[in-house]
Amino acid sequence: MAEVAWTEPALSDLDAIADYVALDNPAAAAALVQRVFAHVEQLEAHPDSGSRPAELGRSRYRQIVESPCRVLYRYDGHRVNILCVMRSEQLLRLSSIESRDET
Repeated sequence: MAEVAWTEPALSDLDAIADYVALDNPAAAAALVQRVFAHVEQLEAHPDSGSRPAELGRSRYRQIVESPCRVLYRYDGHRVNILCVMRSEQLLRLSSIESRDET
């Protein structure tokens, strides 16, 4: 089993998305956060299950999608580092992920 570790920027990303959704529907925002956390928890048992983001080619980063969010992470063989949560329609740049990756 892999350890899952959220970075502060990733938690802030999710919080900002939930705040935006909550402007129209607080219950939907709460449900979205619960779905994202439940999906991320599955990475403990299946850390390589995420796909590789098409924009990044063959990189060490992976993603899981819990619409409307993309959760970007890196698995180092022992630990899953959650680096970024973004809206699905946003463009992803490698520099934005690398700046959040501690190792």
